[in-house]
Amino acid sequence: MLSKRLIVCLDVRAGKVTKGVKFAGNVDLGDPVEMAREYAGSGCDELVFYDITASAEDRAIDLAMVEAVGREVFIPYCVGGGLRHVDDMRAALAAGADKVSINSLAVTNPQIIADGAAAFGNQCIVLGMDVLRVEPSAEIPSGYEVVIRGGRQRMGWDAIEWAKRAEGLGAGEIVLNSIDADGTREGYELTLTRAVAEAVGIPVIASGGAGVPQHLIDVLTIGQADAALVASMVHYGDYTCAGLKQALHDAGVKVRMDWAG
Repeated sequence: MLSKRLIVCLDVRAGKVTKGVKFAGNVDLGDPVEMAREYAGSGCDELVFYDITASAEDRAIDLAMVEAVGREVFIPYCVGGGLRHVDDMRAALAAGADKVSINSLAVTNPQIIADGAAAFGNQCIVLGMDVLRVEPSAEIPSGYEVVIRGGRQRMGWDAIEWAKRAEGLGAGEIVLNSIDADGTREGYELTLTRAVAEAVGIPVIASGGAGVPQHLIDVLTIGQADAALVASMVHYGDYTCAGLKQALHDAGVKVRMDWAG
């Protein structure tokens, strides 16, 4: 059995890590490089950075930040936001990132998934999915709808079907974010996570809603996620990566416990 992963997400705006609830009310929390260094040394398996205003501002991702992170941390990290074409992906990977995450771009131009996978390998292409719970319908039988542009644009696409299509195009992982749970700290959306995990053969990273260690245990077991992504619960100092890893280990979840720091 592969070890489950603990991944810390850092949303970055104007050079600062920021966090909101359901994509609103963001507050700035600190320097992304300093926070990344701390998390990497305390048991985090991977990091994800989202430049959350790059697309809205029609600019490329902040490559200086990507490079700075690469000089300071020695665990895999993924970056997203402001990746408009394959050349932007290439620049981010050349700056030190191990993976790139595409979300709205993948929905509006699904071919970018195939193009990125062909250029850099499936393992480098992460599909970000923002999902909203809706009433099931003929169009959205699962009751989970794909949304883009920070939750502002509903697509009328069924999330399960989109996950399967993206895998077929070449996505190597899926970061599955429930907008309904995002930032609430009331638990991951287990039904959604399990449905996607059962529908695809690539790793699914659960995102949105982590508040206490039991939420991670639940999503990695009941939800069948391959990794749990956290933000608020470590950003605000309520928990440490080391403490979360220990809780998972104590609950019988296989995790890597041999980090340095």
